Amino acid sequence: MPSLKDLKIRIDSVKSTQKITSALKMVAASKLRRAQEQAEAGRPYAERMGRMLSSLAANVPAGAQGPKLMAGTGSDKTHLLIVLTGDRGLCGGFNATIVREAKRQVTRLTGEGKTVKLLTVGRKGRDLLRREFGSMIVHSYENLGGKRLGFADAAQVADKVLELFDAGEFDVASIIFNKFKSAMTQIVTVQQIVPFAVAATTEEAPTSTEPKAIYEFEPSEEDILNDLLPRNLSIQVYTALLESSASFFGAQMTAMDNATRNAGDTIKKLTLNYNRTRQAFITKELIEIISGAEAV
Repeated sequence: MPSLKDLKIRIDSVKSTQKITSALKMVAASKLRRAQEQAEAGRPYAERMGRMLSSLAANVPAGAQGPKLMAGTGSDKTHLLIVLTGDRGLCGGFNATIVREAKRQVTRLTGEGKTVKLLTVGRKGRDLLRREFGSMIVHSYENLGGKRLGFADAAQVADKVLELFDAGEFDVASIIFNKFKSAMTQIVTVQQIVPFAVAATTEEAPTSTEPKAIYEFEPSEEDILNDLLPRNLSIQVYTALLESSASFFGAQMTAMDNATRNAGDTIKKLTLNYNRTRQAFITKELIEIISGAEAV
């Protein structure tokens, strides 16, 4: 049975831990609000740009080769996986779910005979993947954006991807990140960014029999795509970084809230044990005093 001193030290230790987790919860909650606003504000622009590029690509004349970022290399033998994780822990399963999905993708692609390369954004992802797939990591970033994430940070990653693509280092690039849904829910997403996936237009076809408008592009569709596709790559990376940042703070807030509640439950149990042990010692001393008095 632990002594009263040991129980008192344990209670004080758990109380100190509870103060830390409570403070981290409040910090994560304050950062989550701004990160969530950024992520939600960035979605419409990225989605609209994707639809515009898809519509523009549909107007490229048949038989035209098109920009390399849209046409690709004509092969899919080498895949680049861009893995977005956090630089810190204390966020529940946020980092683990991303790394698990990355490992699943690597296993699937290598099983199909593909060559896989990894580009990690975040110290935790790099450290966890380096143990098993260290030879596949071609580049890594950590502490990206510092205190506030900006478009320049996404452009830095996108420029590296373009550099590797122009050098013929890969054929297909996909980004793996957590998409923010709520503070308690993050969705693991795998999104192909190179070559650009032309999506079907979401706009409803007109029901009238009136002739459709004819557009003339100046410069040509190919020139516009050559200019916008690299910019769209940076936007897609930036959107993924914003989603990942909001997901991280949401996961951290939830994890610290659970930790604070668990610490409170542990304090109650230890306090109850402390009181029972203290009562047992008092009872034992009283029995010894009464026994000694009767012996006299």
